[in-house]
Amino acid sequence: MTITFFREYCLAKTGTSEDTPFDENTLCLRVGGKIFAILDIDQFESVNLKCDPEWAAELREQFPGIQPGYHMNKKHWNTVMADGSVSDKLILELTDHSYDLVFNSLPSKIRASLT
Repeated sequence: MTITFFREYCLAKTGTSEDTPFDENTLCLRVGGKIFAILDIDQFESVNLKCDPEWAAELREQFPGIQPGYHMNKKHWNTVMADGSVSDKLILELTDHSYDLVFNSLPSKIRASLT
């Protein structure tokens, strides 16, 4: 998967925006102002994605390419490798899951304004 494909996939989701609040190389994808994905712009080696804590633990046991979130709350975030050790299909499924978790946690007024 390329960074261009991944970025466009995320930006096609309702209410998604992007910014680089930490430095010029770290891209954050947001919904309703809340981050659902973080990745390196220059080297798309991995992406940090929010995940249900129970599923996050299961995924880490099943896939060596899924680790506790780098520089994130390890309970709620996974770092997912984009080096082929995790299928593109699973990366997109986990991206959808992350987006849905964040979107559904937004106040109803903000959710309504995005749809």
